[in-house]
Amino acid sequence: MTVRFGLLGAGRIGKVHAKAVSADSNATLVAVADAMPAAAKSIADLYGCEVRSIEAILAAKDIDAVVICTPTDTHADLIEKFVKAGIAVFCEKPIDLSLARVKSCLEVVRKHKGTLMVGFNRRFDPHFRAVRAEIDKGTIGDVEMAVITSRDPGAPPVDYIKRSGGIFRDMTIHDFDMARFLLGEEISEVVATAAVLVDPAIGAAGDFDSVQVLLKTKSGKQAMISNSRRATYGYDQRIEVHGSKGAVSAENQRPVSIEVATGAGYTRPPLHDFFMTRYTEAYAAEIAQFIAALGGKGKAEPSGEDGLIALALADAAVLSVKEGRVVKMSEMI
Repeated sequence: MTVRFGLLGAGRIGKVHAKAVSADSNATLVAVADAMPAAAKSIADLYGCEVRSIEAILAAKDIDAVVICTPTDTHADLIEKFVKAGIAVFCEKPIDLSLARVKSCLEVVRKHKGTLMVGFNRRFDPHFRAVRAEIDKGTIGDVEMAVITSRDPGAPPVDYIKRSGGIFRDMTIHDFDMARFLLGEEISEVVATAAVLVDPAIGAAGDFDSVQVLLKTKSGKQAMISNSRRATYGYDQRIEVHGSKGAVSAENQRPVSIEVATGAGYTRPPLHDFFMTRYTEAYAAEIAQFIAALGGKGKAEPSGEDGLIALALADAAVLSVKEGRVVKMSEMI
């Protein structure tokens, strides 16, 4: 089975997904749509697909699935339109910035028995998956604690910050999903701290650039998340899981993994500069999983429900900072 794709959105992440779809032997990129014609044409010229409007892709008979990479405030509406048309949907996170809107969208997906997968790509990183594999094998015994470090090389433009939903919904949301992936249990309590240490303009926009979050499950398992919008040394992505019999971790990755030793000491190449290169394999793997699920092999996961829970955790962190207290997840969903 060859899955015929439409790509909605030809920006930075759209280019990443266009590459992943086109490189998969079980898929073909049929059409791309974008509000900026030049951006759509660039992808069309590179991968030999057509430029169409979203409406034309929706009405087409040669489209089996779409990848939604448009602005966040369009996601829920597009998901509903395409599942109603019987077209499978892969959507970048988040589904929406409103929990109520996400819930109503998922109700439409269920009603029409649609297929929806949400783009939490880090679950598909080979290094993070190897950590999870050791957990599943019982190598480190019962999971007790996890530490997730995620720091960007630099802050995005303030205009982006203003429409992002804030650092917890935009950045930490990936780490909330990873915490669930590693702990293997649902989070019951959230406590977060936040500050503006990188750029005062981010604070003026009503957001933070430096945050830490402590998550706890009912059984007592814990995860600590550390986020910053500034890492002068590169894209910092690390995880460590501690268990009753030991620990397993995934270190930072580099484009070239070597170490040079001279009389001046030991040196290593710099880290990846950002997510487009650090998670190339993860993006390809998540699209491959989506394609396999459409062919009846495996599930389209992370699901819409996973997206809902991650957003609820982000909202809980926002509330924790605002009110300076531990927030029970029972308050959120």
